[in-house]
Amino acid sequence: MQTPLPGFIRFGREICGDLAQAERREWWLTNGLGAFAAGTIAGTLTRRYHGLLVAPVNPPLGRHLVVAKADATLSDRSRSWPLFTNRWTSGVIEPAGHVLIESFRMEGRLPIWRFACDELRVEQRVWMQQGEHTTYAAWRLVSDVGAALGPLELRVKLLVNARDFHGTARAWDFNPMIETEGARLRVTHANWFSVHLAARGGHIETRHDWYENFELIAERERGLSDRDCHLCVGEAVLQCHPGQWVGVVASLNASASTYFEEALRRAQAHDLGQLRRTQVQVPALLEAPDWINQLVLAADSFIFARPLPDVPDGESVIAGYPWFGDWGRDTMIALPGLTLATGRYDTARRILETFARFVDQGMLPNVFPGAGDRADYNTVDAALWYIEAWRAYTDALDDVPALQRAFPVLESIIDWHVKGTRFGIGVDSADGLLRAGETGVQLTWMDAKLGDWVVTPRTGKPVEINALWFNALCIMAAFARRLNQSSARYAVLAERVGESFRRFLRPDGRGLFDVIDSPQGDDATMRPNQIFAVSLPHSPLATDAQSSVLEVVGRELLTSYGLHSLSPHDPAYAGRYEGGVWQRDSVYHQGPVWAFLLGHFALAHYRVHGDAHAAQALLEPIRDHLLDAGLGTVSEILDGAPPHTPRGAPAQAWSVACTLEAWWRVEKAKRQARLFATEETEPTEKLRA
Repeated sequence: MQTPLPGFIRFGREICGDLAQAERREWWLTNGLGAFAAGTIAGTLTRRYHGLLVAPVNPPLGRHLVVAKADATLSDRSRSWPLFTNRWTSGVIEPAGHVLIESFRMEGRLPIWRFACDELRVEQRVWMQQGEHTTYAAWRLVSDVGAALGPLELRVKLLVNARDFHGTARAWDFNPMIETEGARLRVTHANWFSVHLAARGGHIETRHDWYENFELIAERERGLSDRDCHLCVGEAVLQCHPGQWVGVVASLNASASTYFEEALRRAQAHDLGQLRRTQVQVPALLEAPDWINQLVLAADSFIFARPLPDVPDGESVIAGYPWFGDWGRDTMIALPGLTLATGRYDTARRILETFARFVDQGMLPNVFPGAGDRADYNTVDAALWYIEAWRAYTDALDDVPALQRAFPVLESIIDWHVKGTRFGIGVDSADGLLRAGETGVQLTWMDAKLGDWVVTPRTGKPVEINALWFNALCIMAAFARRLNQSSARYAVLAERVGESFRRFLRPDGRGLFDVIDSPQGDDATMRPNQIFAVSLPHSPLATDAQSSVLEVVGRELLTSYGLHSLSPHDPAYAGRYEGGVWQRDSVYHQGPVWAFLLGHFALAHYRVHGDAHAAQALLEPIRDHLLDAGLGTVSEILDGAPPHTPRGAPAQAWSVACTLEAWWRVEKAKRQARLFATEETEPTEKLRA
């Protein structure tokens, strides 16, 4: 039986024809090499990151906007219909092609528009070629009405750029050489790179026209430059016939295929392959609901090739789209959900082995270095999450040889933490707990920094760091036993940490301190970090303390889409994540809802209550979120105040991964419990028979 691609993301005229609603919903495509394509349902550019091809012309992640738009206009002898929309800094929307959109839907990850042009119906699709810096934009008449009207022509203006994807352009910033080669156009940026544009169903006429003053409203909301310019290098002139695909292909590959039907089948087959592999490798997801299957596809978007000289098939994780690269902490937190919950065991191993090359003084890089860059190690938890990721991998796939190879690296992480490493990170000999912190350095995941101001320094002994430390020591003891080595050292350290962890218990019974032994004393600020002391596989807390933490976090911090980063009852709480860079970064962890924490809350809930259905029900609101912001994926953060408007990156790896991992783990437990119950009742049933 053929596995269907998820298709529940669909909108009609009430959304597509409302510019505000159509612009807040974005589609995102990736190619597994760090490139992406993105835009709005309306077809407008609202971000500097929107475009048909944003590619790493300076690998591995030196991404540039290469092709911005392909603006199509359909015409017959007397009428014309714009199948695109542009927003200008003058405030004018011209043309307003979004009002012609009859419907928008996603088939898996592929965006599909249906335009109503009087009696004509036109379908548009956009997709990327996996493993190649190539994007297709295709149109077709979906009724036979056009045949009776005579010739129908589609003219597509091709707008390119050559700027860093974090910036904006001005007219005449670049002046490429434009050459025609039959139905192909080559745009060459001297001593840099070439973009190849090809037409299917017609030819391309060269142009050299600058289009200025595109208005980027999402950037203005972020306090950044909101004006951009693009160069029109050509116009594709295509002849439309019912049922036949015509369109353009934009690529960094001179020989990119113009066989649209085959290219579309490959794109669809890739998504189908992701689902089928998951259902074969991960039985718990065999009958998963549609929104979980959508997350399986979303998970694939974050995995990309990260070759190294000694690991040519290395892989890593892009932390989020559009502006993030690969981060050590994010990668390790996301790894189980992105790879193990989707049956990508080889990918999991390659990521773990890729990062092993960068472990230094017991630490993992915070930001993975680019070509020729120096790795930054300002993170206290990435290495501890790395050990947890190895646990998840070895539990899912009993790969003892891989563990044997990695064990010396894992041992070095513990050794360095015991004797002390960078940024004041090390074991306090008085209690065995981990301390961390140095003036002017942000080390935990609450890492906002403005100039020299670390917004949430959390110097001392943060609660989640010591929960991770206890978890890592328990894991290492188990690893040692698995490899027939002595586990005594790790077991003794873990026992001491477990005893000392009681210091985090607040005397008022309201959960745990966020930080103890800070320069200002013990910090009782109500934050979500304590949930990790319950959600991690090895908890340092007794059962009653776990229940208390879950109760207080649920009461103070839980929302439909994640946990508040700060209690709404705190005087420093900020309900909105808005304004310029300073305003936004200063409240980044002062109230916004973080979606990745919802999965950890669900796992903690299952641990305390053992109710699989209730734990999974906590995750179900994410299905509604998949219909907003980044379609089919999960945002980085949301406003703390209702209605919890999505903010930050519209597609975040750990937001997708932690939701998917929690649902998968609880589903596995549910099935195992069902199987155990069946095995227990079978003898009785046979006896009765």
